[in-house]
Amino acid sequence: MFAFPDPGRLRLRSSARAVLGVGSAVAVSHLVTGSLTAAVAGGLAALLALFTVTDAKVRGQAVTTMLLPSVGFPALALAAALHSSPLLRDAAFLVVVFAGVYARRWGPRGQALGIFAFMTFFMAQFLHAVPGQLPELYAAMAMALGTSSLVRFGLWCIERRSPSPAVPAPLVARGLARPTTRLAFQNTFACAIALGVGQLVSDERWYWAVGTAWWIFVNTASRGETLVRGFRRVVGTLAGIAVGLVVAVPLHGAPVPSVVLVAVCVFGIFYTAAPSYSWMMFFVTIMAGLLYGLLGVLHPGLLALRFEQTLVGAAGAALAVALVLPVTTHAATDAWIRRALAAVRQCTAESARRLAGDEAADPGPQVAELELLLGRVRVSLAPLLHPLNPWRARKERARLVMAHLDDCVRQARGLAEVAADPAASHDARLTAACQRVETALHAIVPAPGAPASAAGLGTAAPQHHPGAERALAHLHHLETALAELATPVLSSPRSPLAGA
Repeated sequence: MFAFPDPGRLRLRSSARAVLGVGSAVAVSHLVTGSLTAAVAGGLAALLALFTVTDAKVRGQAVTTMLLPSVGFPALALAAALHSSPLLRDAAFLVVVFAGVYARRWGPRGQALGIFAFMTFFMAQFLHAVPGQLPELYAAMAMALGTSSLVRFGLWCIERRSPSPAVPAPLVARGLARPTTRLAFQNTFACAIALGVGQLVSDERWYWAVGTAWWIFVNTASRGETLVRGFRRVVGTLAGIAVGLVVAVPLHGAPVPSVVLVAVCVFGIFYTAAPSYSWMMFFVTIMAGLLYGLLGVLHPGLLALRFEQTLVGAAGAALAVALVLPVTTHAATDAWIRRALAAVRQCTAESARRLAGDEAADPGPQVAELELLLGRVRVSLAPLLHPLNPWRARKERARLVMAHLDDCVRQARGLAEVAADPAASHDARLTAACQRVETALHAIVPAPGAPASAAGLGTAAPQHHPGAERALAHLHHLETALAELATPVLSSPRSPLAGA
């Protein structure tokens, strides 16, 4: 897990800050309430606030954090009030699931609020909360959110120095095809299966299955992504249980070593969340075992039950993506690839205008968008590139698409750098080169009208200056990469590639 790149050590600093924020929140919550249960609730609230609030600007993050109690407190009250009415509790839980996923249509803030509402309802099951405990739980959560916010926005405001990376806007759709609407129905169906089967496995710890089904759908967009995420969750949980048997169980809830190891797990969760879902679940599982140890209920059978419930939740997610408004990996990937190629077209057009002498043209924003889209294509293709993918033709096609698209982005980036050089001026050979690139793009992603990348270029005589030579080299390599990309993109996903 330490081999993953960490530019600017942002993950390292965020993880260390999370340990400080969550640790301080737990300490304050326990001091204010004197209750271990309330301290656990406060720690979870602080962890969720630090983990899920991802607005682009610091002010937006602060606003979202302040809004968390507006959804979390009612969810906690509803769960506590229905504690003794299982049927109503289960129905309310599924409503919270649907609303929490649907809220993602409002961007990072909607996702954070939806996750917090769901996890607060989940926490009530974990802690067996009843109405009489609400005052101390509210106090603990409020103090924890305040304390963690003081760390995040005051003592250690990383975002002021390192802005959160942007994410590409979701694909446009309407009705049931809208990603958030589709995911809401899929996730609710998965959680309903997990809830029903989970209660057959255990009428006390059924909520683990629901939690598994819920989290598998976070940040997924296709059937393949969901299945791979479910597999990684099972692997991470199994590894965490194995370590928990030799670490958490022998401790018997000893406070000092348990708290130290929980802090290590918090660091691990934040440090590995971005590069590896399996590693993150490994630390989550160990932390859950340690918390159960502190609460005095941990035993080997409980960890085995957690694994069983994880399998139930993963199976529910797999059924949901197969039966409810399914979106194939090919369909999702194809949409992102075409969007990335449209960004290549825009980047080339802006670079060409800049090289033609238009000082208002700026390919920089297009390059930034292209980098984000490339990352999204990589995520979408990940299921096809997974070692356990049995379809070799699809795996080879995905590998070629990723390699050629990487090359396209590299050449577009280089072209934009040349265009930004004030010494670069117009060379008539760029006209023909841009037109050839547009022709190659049109073969994959047809666009109406005249070739945009050649627009604005005149017919002045070649000047053969270094800037033009570099631009021509990038355009030539871009044309070649696009021609090679056409074969895997346009061919049937089920047919083998020639020579493969």
